[in-house]
Amino acid sequence: MEDWLVMAFDSTQQALRAEMLMEYLELEFDLFPTPKSITAGCALSIQFPGQLLEQVAKMVDQEKVEIRGIYKPGSNGYEELEVKEAGL
Repeated sequence: MEDWLVMAFDSTQQALRAEMLMEYLELEFDLFPTPKSITAGCALSIQFPGQLLEQVAKMVDQEKVEIRGIYKPGSNGYEELEVKEAGL
């Protein structure tokens, strides 16, 4: 899953809301524990294929989902994507 991205949240409520929206939109994703290298207020994160970034960013924007950030795997853990890259 090297090409997968991670969306982290500050609250469990927002993580579960994003999960519900992604299921509704039939987007591929996996709900999993937030990696230790990502500082977030919620223990749950969503990982999804990188090719869905535009769709996920659109969903976050349109549905006003509050996220901590979107991250990609890097050589030293996870690196946060620039806002412009994510379309947010």
